[in-house]
Amino acid sequence: MVSYILRRLLATIPVMGVVAVFVFFLLRLAPGDPAAIIAGDDATVTQIAAIRAKLGLDRPVLEQFGLWVLGMLQGDFGTSIFSNLPVSRLIAQRVEPTLALALSTLLVAVALAIPLGVLAAAKARRLTDRLVMLFAVMGFAMPVFLIGYVLIYVFADRLGWLPVQGYKPLSEGIGPWARHLVLPSLALGITYMALIARITRASMLEVLSQDYIRTANSKGLATGRVLLLHALKNAAVPIVTVIGIGIALLISGVVITETVFNIPGLGRLTVDAVLKRDYPIVQGLIIVFAGVKVLVNLMIDISYAFLDPRIRY
Repeated sequence: MVSYILRRLLATIPVMGVVAVFVFFLLRLAPGDPAAIIAGDDATVTQIAAIRAKLGLDRPVLEQFGLWVLGMLQGDFGTSIFSNLPVSRLIAQRVEPTLALALSTLLVAVALAIPLGVLAAAKARRLTDRLVMLFAVMGFAMPVFLIGYVLIYVFADRLGWLPVQGYKPLSEGIGPWARHLVLPSLALGITYMALIARITRASMLEVLSQDYIRTANSKGLATGRVLLLHALKNAAVPIVTVIGIGIALLISGVVITETVFNIPGLGRLTVDAVLKRDYPIVQGLIIVFAGVKVLVNLMIDISYAFLDPRIRY
């Protein structure tokens, strides 16, 4: 078990290395000169050259990459080109809204999607199954921003039940904090929920066709006991896998959702940095998002060993 975990930990190192190389050189190959953008249209060649020297853009690309990686290993993601503040500080200031949105979305999606998938499998080819799958297809097909605008129109604009935009930190009270998260969490969670529900149904249908499930039913065990203790446990590996894969969907959805609902999180910071071509912030954010994705995949891989002991070997 320990060697299994160590192998998975070691496998994350080259992954993050490839991500770092890709992010750094992709941004450098993009058209446009950050120094010229900062200097403005009326800047002279000397002023632009001075800004390039200050940012270290006049050094060889490999030297820039080496210095960036060395600083990143020490927790230094560089300094923002426009705000002149450390990137690590800017990211830390925006973590709370994004973390609250992501965790609430994950909680809502998993808590609702798995029961819906189990119910659809138990009522396969009946009206309940068709309704659940209709919701799953529609939820997965609709873009996040469209869902967000529909929710804003219905629950904020027409009914006035919830705030339209913004975010309240937890320090201002649980009530305002939760009210500002309801619509963004639903907008982001519906697509994620649809994905998990479809995979749960498919995995459960495969398990329910096994001989040991027929044996459990023939013994007269309660349907709920068979579904939850026998079928769902053995169908857990694909479900956990898609939950981990969906984290990438969640990360990309955060960027759109925070823009729609005007939430000052990492998603908004990403959009602003891309529009301003603020290289250090963009690089730092992509590394953080990639690190989260790799960490979640590592946790998913480790959970396999507990869900199915055969995977340990």
